[in-house]
Amino acid sequence: MTLSADDRVSDIVTRPSPSSSSAAWRWLRATPAGSIVGLTLLALLLAFLTVYPLSMLLYGSLHSTPPGVVGVFNLDGYRDIVSQQSLLILLNTIGISLAKTIPSVIIAVLLAWILARTDTPFRGTLEVLVTLPFFIPPILTAMAWGMLGNPQVGLLNQLYQWITGSTSSPINVYSYGGVIWHMMQYSVPFLFLLIVDAFRAMDPSLEEAARMCGATRLRTFLTVTLKLMLPALTGAAILSFIRGIENFESPLFFGSPAGIHVITTDIYDSINQRSPPQYQYATAISFVIMALMFLIILLQWGVLRGRSFQTVTGKGYSPAVMKLGRWRWVTFAFCALFFFVTVVLPVGQLLIGSFFKFFGFYQWDMLTLEHYQEVAGSSEFWRGFGNTMLLGFVGATLTMGLGGTVAYISVRTRWRGRRLIDAMAWLPWMMPGIVLGVGFLWGFALLPHAIPIYGTIWALLLAYISLGTPLSVRVMSSAYAQLSFDLEECSRVHGASWLQTMQRIMIALVWPSFAVGWVLVFFGIMRELSASVLLYSVGSEVLSVVLLKLWANGSAEQVSVIGLLMMVMVIVFRWVQLSVIKKWVGAL
Repeated sequence: MTLSADDRVSDIVTRPSPSSSSAAWRWLRATPAGSIVGLTLLALLLAFLTVYPLSMLLYGSLHSTPPGVVGVFNLDGYRDIVSQQSLLILLNTIGISLAKTIPSVIIAVLLAWILARTDTPFRGTLEVLVTLPFFIPPILTAMAWGMLGNPQVGLLNQLYQWITGSTSSPINVYSYGGVIWHMMQYSVPFLFLLIVDAFRAMDPSLEEAARMCGATRLRTFLTVTLKLMLPALTGAAILSFIRGIENFESPLFFGSPAGIHVITTDIYDSINQRSPPQYQYATAISFVIMALMFLIILLQWGVLRGRSFQTVTGKGYSPAVMKLGRWRWVTFAFCALFFFVTVVLPVGQLLIGSFFKFFGFYQWDMLTLEHYQEVAGSSEFWRGFGNTMLLGFVGATLTMGLGGTVAYISVRTRWRGRRLIDAMAWLPWMMPGIVLGVGFLWGFALLPHAIPIYGTIWALLLAYISLGTPLSVRVMSSAYAQLSFDLEECSRVHGASWLQTMQRIMIALVWPSFAVGWVLVFFGIMRELSASVLLYSVGSEVLSVVLLKLWANGSAEQVSVIGLLMMVMVIVFRWVQLSVIKKWVGAL
């Protein structure tokens, strides 16, 4: 592991003489006793949230029977993977993820360039609108597009037939194209969020120099702008590719009915759709995902190793925007079209579907409010709503608290062991929700009976905290890294205790980042389905599970009502997040 300059200086300063005691004793002597106890407890907690489910995956892949049942150890799960069907599933997973990543990168780069480097009208508003699909739970848009693009009674196909008089249905979301299309709706705003700031930070004089040497705008964009954006683009594209491999909702809703299977749906089917459940195969193939992601990250390191992409230097510059003339309304229309297709259409379908008696029959005499009454009187909905709110508020608060603690130790201290703490906190970043769910399924089942977590709402809470920890650490690490160490030193010199310094200075300065991270983690909990569908039990259902059960039972109309309510929640929390960011920037 490469050490930073501060770490190397710290190591030189604290390097012992030959006559010094052992390294372990030096660490114990240099680190306060309370810090040692705190680090130990924190390491144990992170190990339970990350290392434990990973080790249980290994255990389950070698165990011949379901969790909690006596069995033998063998390699049957790995033997089952080596088959033509499993190879096809692996190729499907990689191919679909690659097929959605390439066009998503192109569209995201175009959107980022338009909104960061051109004079397109209403750029601030458009930026908020094009990122909104990222915050909508995928299960909602999946169900909406299942109603929009159904080849028999889909609204878009009905409109096409009404306009043209044809009897054909040009749109069929239950296909490879449907899977890729739905995945792109989340991939594009995800990539946009990762790369738009890189476009803003680049010195425009580099592009101006290319133009002065005779390069066209297109050549400048391809040979200068994109090459300088390579680190951001490569990292974002690889993360998007990984998220494509992890994706569960799109293949489940649009792939499974068409006989298209990927690794995540194969894991789900192995446990929930086969009799008896094939737990050993499911955990073995989960390790295939982990190995594949590890190789992808190694590939990224290899691509960027030894290359310099410095675009921000000590020389001052003023970010400039490109004057597009009349073409600025074309770029405006492109951004507006993306928002219309990814947000207005699916939300509009949910709105229409909630007021008609039967999905697909849109006549005036079919208008009704009975679906709202059914949802309002549904005990399962209110139980799911209550569980989602409880897990969201408690989970987001605990996750941000844990992430803030890990980030403080990693960024603001020189304690030995902080690297291990940071590595364990980041481990779930490489584990898809359904893989982590399988690991916890084994882990909770094998806990002593005195620790009753299996089959309770606390199983979901622990899984959500584990999945959200990498995000919370990243948000809080960025916030702590911006604060000078002089702030703490000045406070301590004036007699303040460490607790007073944390409360009055550190926490007061990073609370906007905490609030933004809290909203992001809450969004993550509200939209999580893959881990929830494996760990829930009767009484602990969350809204995503309730929606999935209603959809499976053919209650598309009630799904529309609940989807609209969840959309209102998304808009409210997104507004809160943007308000906090605006106040924070204004204060700075």
